[in-house]
Amino acid sequence: MTDNIRGSSLRSVATTPCAIVPPHLLNRLARAEDRAVHEPARRTLALDAAQRVQRRLTAEVGPTAAPPTRVPDHPDRTVCDVEHRQELPGKRIRGEGETDVPDTSVNHAYDGLGATFDFYLQTLSRLSVDGDGLPLDASVHFRRDYDNAFWDGEQMVFGDGDGRVFGDFTQSLDVIGHELTHGVTQYTANLAYVGQSGALNEHVSDVFGSLVEQYAKGQTTEEASWLVGEELLRPGVHGVALRSMKAPGTAYDDDELGKDPQPAHMKDFVQTFADNGGVHINSGIPNHAFYLAATQRGGHAWDHAGRIWYDVLTRGALAGDADFASFARLTVDAADAYGPQERDAVLQAWDAVGVPTG
Repeated sequence: MTDNIRGSSLRSVATTPCAIVPPHLLNRLARAEDRAVHEPARRTLALDAAQRVQRRLTAEVGPTAAPPTRVPDHPDRTVCDVEHRQELPGKRIRGEGETDVPDTSVNHAYDGLGATFDFYLQTLSRLSVDGDGLPLDASVHFRRDYDNAFWDGEQMVFGDGDGRVFGDFTQSLDVIGHELTHGVTQYTANLAYVGQSGALNEHVSDVFGSLVEQYAKGQTTEEASWLVGEELLRPGVHGVALRSMKAPGTAYDDDELGKDPQPAHMKDFVQTFADNGGVHINSGIPNHAFYLAATQRGGHAWDHAGRIWYDVLTRGALAGDADFASFARLTVDAADAYGPQERDAVLQAWDAVGVPTG
């Protein structure tokens, strides 16, 4: 059964998440003097706006995929090639259980879908993004020089990047985990994509996107990079990733991208009307709290902090319009089930970023 959520539909207008590259970055690139930089960014912004409308329609209509008819503890993956057009899903290239193909983007997408499915099943006993075995579909080579990747409410879509600032979006496992987690949120807490609840929506995707990568690599909290999208930036860009959970605000400082605007503490919370109230910016605050809680406990983050965060997301107490403080209080309550060390780590993490838990 899928998780119990509020509302009459599994997909509401609240669950229309943005793509992995936030609009403030694309807006910056769209103003660049270099035509090779600003033209792909402008096209991507226009396409993203159209896709947001489509995702709202998908959310209102609801799921259209047929019920799975496979062995329930294995993924059901299909990867298609859009061939640089816009009509989804495109030409089927690789299905579940089929061998590698010459197109590396197809293989990366296929492997990333599988790694995300495996993480959720093995660590959290969740069967696909909906908890009920939803087939995992992806389309690669979306348009030309498209600088993004997104979950459209039913499937993953990947661009190839412009080759100057961003590379192939299928290469980043945590990006695939991030976007598929928007699907998990869609089927569970249904966090409204605006303001602090929207930043929590992005935060949850950053958390589990990072954990997907850490689980696939067998990394401890000390070994993990805690970077989101570190494979995306091309050589010559002054930066290491799109975001840093370890040190928000330090992921990049580049002439064309600008400086990473993420805060790590509530005293630096950014008030803005852009980006749905700064959902990709202010997510740095809860991101840092998770990093602190996870690293204080050590070991594998999915064994403690990850389980606590997942419990909050899926147990039904998290309101769709939750703010940072209410989310933090729920993580403290959930940590009680895992013992005093976990509770203390969570309390100290939120206190360190200035979010009250009282």
